[in-house]
Amino acid sequence: MTLKYFSRSEFDSPDSKGSGSKMSNVFLEMLDEARGVATEVSGKDFPFKINSGFRTQEYHDSLTKRGYKTDKNSPHKKGLAADISVTDSRSRYIVLNSLLLVGFTRFGIADTFIHVDLDTERKQNIIWTY
Repeated sequence: MTLKYFSRSEFDSPDSKGSGSKMSNVFLEMLDEARGVATEVSGKDFPFKINSGFRTQEYHDSLTKRGYKTDKNSPHKKGLAADISVTDSRSRYIVLNSLLLVGFTRFGIADTFIHVDLDTERKQNIIWTY
């Protein structure tokens, strides 16, 4: 599988080089398509900076210990989620809109990032806040 806008290393867990290879191909293809939509809508290259992609259990546990709100069954650990950096209202809108347009249905919205996942074992068509 070839991605136009991403390299798998962008999704590596910080404690495990190469772990981005554990990301779902379907998830990455949809995310790549969404970035293309965002670029088209904005009229210029519109990067999606990945704050968090795949997470090892160890890294996930370290986030919990540091006080981050985590889910023991996080889709990040399954290679089905990413947190995309957003810096302002306009970028938040462009990212969310492009994700919706390509078919994602699960989102978490924070001040500085948007979580998106493709975990079909969870409720669909939802948006939550952090």
